[in-house]
Amino acid sequence: MKADVTTLDSKKAGTVTLADTVFGLDPRADILHRMVRYQLAKRRGGTRSVQDRSEVKGSTARIMRQKGGGRARHHTRKVNLFRGGGKQFGPKPRSHAIDLPKKVRVLALRHALSAKAKSKELVVLEKAEMKQPRTGGLRKQLEKLGLASALIVDGAEVEKNFGLAARNISGIDVLPVQGINVFDILRREKLVLTKSAVEALEARLK
Repeated sequence: MKADVTTLDSKKAGTVTLADTVFGLDPRADILHRMVRYQLAKRRGGTRSVQDRSEVKGSTARIMRQKGGGRARHHTRKVNLFRGGGKQFGPKPRSHAIDLPKKVRVLALRHALSAKAKSKELVVLEKAEMKQPRTGGLRKQLEKLGLASALIVDGAEVEKNFGLAARNISGIDVLPVQGINVFDILRREKLVLTKSAVEALEARLK
């Protein structure tokens, strides 16, 4: 599969051949759904917590006599029936993570890349570099390329000036190639890969 390479100045810079094993698959929504669900579940904090009756501070003495009072047989005020008492079956800190085989996770990344390539929402950029970290200048360049909502993936490291300029632009995410993931790919309209990112992904996913 051939793809045009462009520069930040919207000039053509040749073509690149994309591996069919990485960018030419027929996307499967079920695999992408499983991966997004896996990612969102794993990132949940799971820190919600309430006190049960054993954690509420207070006396454990019986609040009234057992018989003769004409009222229910209550013991301590720490039970969930009373105001200020413990919560019954309330949430406790736990992990929301679910299991997903590594092969499925790798396959999901291939399908996400293929989905962008098939829908013509993949842009190959020659380099993601700037001489000065100017947000306004980068915004104009991205507008010329038609990138209002995009994930830009660079090589092993994001060039410092480009990262500083892009971080204040709404709708634009920038990641190094090792941080690429299915959720971030799908949540943005366009996927922008530098040539070094393409090479790294093909070496990693072949």
